[in-house]
Amino acid sequence: GILDKYGKAGVAALEAATPVDTGETAQSWKYRVERGHGSVSLAFYNTNVNKGIPIVILLQYGHATSNGGYVEGVDFINPALKPIFDKIADEAWKEVVKV
Repeated sequence: GILDKYGKAGVAALEAATPVDTGETAQSWKYRVERGHGSVSLAFYNTNVNKGIPIVILLQYGHATSNGGYVEGVDFINPALKPIFDKIADEAWKEVVKV
């Protein structure tokens, strides 16, 4: 329920924030809700992989180029997800303090 709502919102935020060349990485965001004993988590992941390397990691943290150069990373994941995590925390807190 609620984590699916925020999972979809997070995927939309990540897709909008992902630097675009072909658009494949932006369109490759997914989420999953993982349930364990007494816990639940919301995980985001990206399925665009080239030669075993997740492209989103190269965009986020930077990478060397074949001609000896370097492309600096751009922190787009954390700013995109912060509002989503803030909303989850606010909604969870409201549930905790309900009378």
